[in-house]
Amino acid sequence: MTNNHITISLDAMGGDFGPDVTVPAAIKALQQHTSLNLILVGDEDKLTGVLKAQGDDSVFDRLQIQHASQVVHSDEPPALALRGKKDSSMRVAINLVKEGRAQACVSAGNTGALMATARFVLKTLPGIDRPAICTMLPNMNNGHAHVLDLGANVDSSAQALFEFAVMGAALAAAVDGNERPSVGLLNIGEEAIKGNEQVKQAAELLADSSLNYIGYVEGDGIYKGDADVVVCDGFVGNVMLKTTEGVAKMISHYMKQEFKRNPLTMLSGLIALPVLRALRKRIDPREYNGASFLGLQGIVIKSHGSADAHSFATAISEAVIEVKKNVPELITRQLENQLVAPASQ
Repeated sequence: MTNNHITISLDAMGGDFGPDVTVPAAIKALQQHTSLNLILVGDEDKLTGVLKAQGDDSVFDRLQIQHASQVVHSDEPPALALRGKKDSSMRVAINLVKEGRAQACVSAGNTGALMATARFVLKTLPGIDRPAICTMLPNMNNGHAHVLDLGANVDSSAQALFEFAVMGAALAAAVDGNERPSVGLLNIGEEAIKGNEQVKQAAELLADSSLNYIGYVEGDGIYKGDADVVVCDGFVGNVMLKTTEGVAKMISHYMKQEFKRNPLTMLSGLIALPVLRALRKRIDPREYNGASFLGLQGIVIKSHGSADAHSFATAISEAVIEVKKNVPELITRQLENQLVAPASQ
């Protein structure tokens, strides 16, 4: 293994489908990234069996199995998982990052347990009080926006919102190659008088920083592309994300119904099929899978629990990008810059 190689640990037992998804996804990711090495963490016998069933063994030399005897279930309380399952595939995969054997961890497991375990094992970066969950959502302007927090924190303080902005800006700069990504605060209006006290105080902190802060952004602004980074409280962000997913599913459901209504609409559907396929690819949630746990002393990526192999491989690719860009170091540097060089100086 050369210094150019990247090693990522996978919680291979997490998610709705476990090894049936994570193992094929691992092989797909290895085929896509020739400098990548993966450590599958979980029940060795089960993982070996699924691996043997795969057709392509050309990448097996870049694949390891690390046995773990326990699994964190989707409905398990985070505190119970943290205290009682020290040999879970999730815990062991995160431990590998702490030990330096892996440079990032990817899991589709229980979000609360993953955050609690990652925060306990890896600790937060200096100057960061609370980690945040960040993901990309498609928009009509520059392709996507980075939105955080999506559920790690409820009732966030103004200082926490400011920290989220710093972390989101650092991630956007790394992933998109945009040195000064625009940052907006999610609010119920664009006017200065709108919003609760936390949002108003956060706006003051951001206005006095050297971030490219553009002001308040309403919900539709996320998808219009008003800002490269949109910051919000975790409660608001999670409701927004789930609502978005629900609306997308509803539109897809109604479109299928209408195209099947009669022979004429079915013919119209066939004619429009290339356009519909292109549209689906642009807004396919599988292409945006992989939420970053920002603010930790290590890289942890959360995949959607119901992810298929393509979607989980996308989350692995997100981890590869963040390792290459050294996102935790960028966040630390960005935070230091905000503390010593506010915009007013």
